[in-house]
Amino acid sequence: MINNNLTGVTHGGTVAALVWTGSIDLEVTERKGEMESISLARLSQRRRRAELMDQPGLDAVEHARALGGLGRINRVSLSAAILWPAVARLAQASGGSPIRVLDLASGGGDVPIALAHRAARARLDVRVEGCDINEEAVRFARQRATERGVAVRFCTLDALAGSIPEGYDVLTCSLFLHHLDEADAVGLLRRMADAAGRLVLVDDLVRSRMGYALAWAGCRLLSRSPIVRHDGPVSVSSAFTPAEARELARRAGLDGVSVRRHWPRRFLLSWSR
Repeated sequence: MINNNLTGVTHGGTVAALVWTGSIDLEVTERKGEMESISLARLSQRRRRAELMDQPGLDAVEHARALGGLGRINRVSLSAAILWPAVARLAQASGGSPIRVLDLASGGGDVPIALAHRAARARLDVRVEGCDINEEAVRFARQRATERGVAVRFCTLDALAGSIPEGYDVLTCSLFLHHLDEADAVGLLRRMADAAGRLVLVDDLVRSRMGYALAWAGCRLLSRSPIVRHDGPVSVSSAFTPAEARELARRAGLDGVSVRRHWPRRFLLSWSR
C-alpha cells in the first residue's frame, strides 16, 4: 500500500470529498474495509464522486504515471479508432482542403496523437490539436507528441470557462463528460456545437454494472497507478447512460444528435451541422 496524505470528508462512513496533500492511498475510498466502490445495485442512479486526477496539487510523478496508464487503457479500448471514421469521412469529402480537429480535455494527448497517426497513414490532411486545463498534462502530451514524431499542438485551455476557439471543423472530447454535473455538461455540449464548423464527437463511459466491472478489472490489468485504479471505477459511477446523454444534448440544442453504444461499454455522441 502506498502511504497516504489524503484527507476526506465523510458522510455515513463513506468518503464524500477528497483533499490532496501529497500522496496516494487507495484505501481512502473504501467503506469499512470493502472494495473501493459503490454497491453495483446503486448504479441505476448517477453518483458523482471525487476523482484523484481532479485534485489540485497532484504529485507530478504520480500524475505522469496515471497519464501513461490512461493512455494504455485508451489504446486497448480503441478510443481514437471510434472517433476516426467520422473524421476520415469529412476529410475525404473536403476536396483536398485541410480538416482541423481540436480535442478538448485531452489529458496525456494519446487520443489526438493517435488521430494524427491515422491521418498520416491514410494520407489525409487532418491537422489535430489538443487542449487541457492542466499544465502538467499539456507538458506530458507535448513530450509524447515529440517522442512519437507527430505534429500535434497542445495548449492550456479551460473547456468550461469562456468560449471555445473557433476555426476548427471538428471538436472532440473523450472521457470528460462524466466529470461534469448536468449543467456543465449541457453547457459544454452547447459551446462545442457553437464553435465546431462541421462536427462534434463526444466519447464517454456508459454507467452500468458490466462497465463498472470492466473498469475495475481493466484498470488493474493495464496500470499500476493507484490513481487510475481508483478513478476508473469511480468514473463509471459518475457516468451518464446513453439516454441521459441524449437528453443532455437535447437541452443543449443539438438537434438530430446520434448516440450509439460501442465496446467497451461506452457511447459515442455525434452531431453535425
